[in-house]
Amino acid sequence: MRAITPGHFYALKNFEGGNEAQSLQFIEKETGMATTGPIELTTIHDGTTNEEVLLMLIDRLKFLGDRLPSRETSIAITKCEEALLWLNKRTNDRVTRGVEGTHKP
Repeated sequence: MRAITPGHFYALKNFEGGNEAQSLQFIEKETGMATTGPIELTTIHDGTTNEEVLLMLIDRLKFLGDRLPSRETSIAITKCEEALLWLNKRTNDRVTRGVEGTHKP
């Protein structure tokens, strides 16, 4: 893994591909202009989210776990589901506080 744009754009090594890589682009936002209230964020590069990547990993781990079950795979699934739970809680809390989509904590 190599960060091309830290936090937003990554080159992921192919398992058997030598120097070949796949790219993963996360959504990238910057502070926009606001005349009143919280400063809103504007999308400058569309991309995926942590939540989408976790959902993909959960799906893949479940698929692999069905083919070759192991305790370790089950634990990895649980930990990915737990990470997803906490990220969704963070988003729901931000929505409740009215700061989702802004640069306000």
